Amino acid sequence: MATNPPKGDGHRIGAVRDRSQFERQDGNWQKRDKETGQFMPVKDDGEPWKGVRKE
Repeated sequence: MATNPPKGDGHRIGAVRDRSQFERQDGNWQKRDKETGQFMPVKDDGEPWKGVRKE
């Protein structure tokens, strides 16, 4: 995951690279790796991830 100084302060500035997200038919959001196309975790609270590009 991208980090910005000072490390360990619990926040990131800017977008996450090499990742995208899309909304599934059940209303949850799932991430996808840009290079391999592999599916990544599903977020089941109905809200998209912050800083991750939408497809």
